[in-house]
This record gives sequence, structure tokens and C-alpha cells, in this order.
Amino acid sequence: MVVFWWSPGIGDPTFAGWLTVVLYFVTAFWCWRVAGEITSDGRAQRSEERAWRVLTLLFVALGINKQLDLQSALTQIGRVMAFHYGWYEDRRTVQIAFVGLVAVVCLLAAIALLLMFRNAPAATWLAAVGTIAILLFVLIRAASFHHIDQFIGKRVLGLRWNWILEMGGILLVLLAAHWRRTRIAAKG
Repeated sequence: MVVFWWSPGIGDPTFAGWLTVVLYFVTAFWCWRVAGEITSDGRAQRSEERAWRVLTLLFVALGINKQLDLQSALTQIGRVMAFHYGWYEDRRTVQIAFVGLVAVVCLLAAIALLLMFRNAPAATWLAAVGTIAILLFVLIRAASFHHIDQFIGKRVLGLRWNWILEMGGILLVLLAAHWRRTRIAAKG
């Protein structure tokens, strides 16, 4: 019998964890501001505005997940189900299928984002690059195989790779939002 041990709480109470959460929410705020400042007088602008709103929702969701550690709850649910329904011995197959599903969802999200941004200015494309970097980070975390966990836990210049990958993507989107707002203000 497996016990479901997850409970809502602070998932990463470290300074880097809190900084990442703050960056997610600050970036979500600025994405929302950019979306509100885009003049929706043409189809390209409406598509770009929707894309910035999607980024807002994505960053809010990722910020919430970062501290509530919802992926651990999902893992626990899977483990409990595997024991309960008798397929725990075959869990690797399910894990591979899950990683494949996450990969497909990330790929489709990246394609949808690129389609929404196809006629957008360079600043908005930078946001797409940052978001795709974060989607890749999500995929890496979903895979969570031992050798991948070892890699993202290693340090470069005192910083762990997972901080570099996750916060780097967030900072690219934050920079893109600032750049896009500057361009909008210059036109107005």
C-alpha cells in the first residue's frame, strides 16, 4: 500500500526558489501590460496581443506550480494509481508515455506560440525564444531521469544549471516585454 504524502505548501523555500517565483509573477505582470498596450487595429496586432495574454497565464501558472510543487502531487497520484491498479512493475512504460505526452504538449505550445507571433516585431520574438526555453526546461524536469537530474544540479560559476535554464528563460521574456513596451511607447 502506498500513501499519498504530498500536501500543498512551499515547494522550494530557497532564495533561488523564491526569486524564480517572483520573476514568474513580475514577468506575468509585464506580459499583461504589453498585451494591454498593443493597439488592436489589425489581425497581426490582435494575434500578438492574444499571445502576450497567453504568456501572462502561462507565467502565472508556472509561478504557482513552482511553489506548490504540483508536479510532485502528480507523481504521487501516479504512484498511488500504479500500486492500486497493479501496474507498478510496468511504471517505466507509463513514465515514458508521460514524458512523450509532455514533449508533444510542449512542441504544440511552441508551434502555437510561433504562429501567434509570426508577424510580430523582434521584441516579441525574443519573448517566444524565452518561453520556448522554459518549455524545454519543463520537458527536462518532466523527464527527470537520474542523469538529467545530475546535470541540472551541477554548477557553473556558482549557479546551478536548473537556475540558469529556468531563470534565463524567464529573464528573456521579461527583457522582451520591456523592449516591446519601449517600442510601443516610441510609436505612441
